[in-house]
Amino acid sequence: MKKAMITGITGQDGYYLTELLLAKGYEVTGIVRRTSTPNTSRIENFLSHPGLKIIEADLCDSSSLHKAISLVKPHEIYNLAAMSHVATSFFQPEYSADVNGVGTVRLLEALRSNNLEGFTKFYQASTSELYGKVQAIPQNEKTPFYPRSPYAISKLYAYWAVVNYREAYGMFTSNGILFNHESPMRGLNFVTRKITSSVAKVKQNKMSVLKMGNLDAKRDWGYAKEYVEGMWMMLQQNIAEDFVLATGETHSVREFITEAFRAIDIDIEWRGKTGSLEEKAFCTKSGKVVVEISPELMRPAEVDLLIGDYSKARTKLGWAPKTKFSELVNLMMENDMRLVAEGKL
Repeated sequence: MKKAMITGITGQDGYYLTELLLAKGYEVTGIVRRTSTPNTSRIENFLSHPGLKIIEADLCDSSSLHKAISLVKPHEIYNLAAMSHVATSFFQPEYSADVNGVGTVRLLEALRSNNLEGFTKFYQASTSELYGKVQAIPQNEKTPFYPRSPYAISKLYAYWAVVNYREAYGMFTSNGILFNHESPMRGLNFVTRKITSSVAKVKQNKMSVLKMGNLDAKRDWGYAKEYVEGMWMMLQQNIAEDFVLATGETHSVREFITEAFRAIDIDIEWRGKTGSLEEKAFCTKSGKVVVEISPELMRPAEVDLLIGDYSKARTKLGWAPKTKFSELVNLMMENDMRLVAEGKL
């Protein structure tokens, strides 16, 4: 039986990856931080599964990582844990660097100190935010990086650490440069889930106006459940490499909002100068304002456009996205409409 260890198991990707690996017959160990209040709600359905066990450890604590790896001796490690919110990283830059950057090195060193360099395959959750102020369109594995947030900078450190450990010590370490991937399991503080949950509340008269920041930012949005399959595929290769996972399409935040309202049969009209603080969205039927711009939600430095080229993953892994943009938005809207109706949001 193959053994996998997942840091960040309580997150969106941790949920879908756990589901995938258990279905494949893996013994899965999830790493969680010690907290006063349990945060395992996402994976609650898996907690009674005989193939899953949970260990307390922390990317900020080397000894706990060493002990966990010594106990499990996993065939595969998926490092999904991170301070993963871009906007928050501007307020917590040191913590972002410690968890995302140095934390990855602590994990790699824990493998080395347990003499597992030639045994364990290591997946690092890299990010399209590395491209930041993009130097080429679309972005692939050879596109230069230009990070624009403390989050992206910390992830850049981790990216090159993974490459260095692969080249210096012959370890099987792969970076998955994943473009934005969303799902009903996405955290409510991420822009897509903020949109779908808020639009559902507007529809059910539990909120009047959705307040947003930059509407012009364009992202390559895919379905997280499909992206974790790509993570697994990367670690099934004979040679470790880095791969971009993306859809090859880009849509603005404005488009995402419009599509979310359309999914629940509400047509909206954008008025005011595009990209200005005066821009608003109105419901065409009621004439009421449903979206406003809030300057407090603007970031100090923005990533304007991300669109990925996943040709390498398609050729070498046989991976390709299946879910279209409108299908993804509809999937998330159906989930949040139900949760709002049940009083769970």
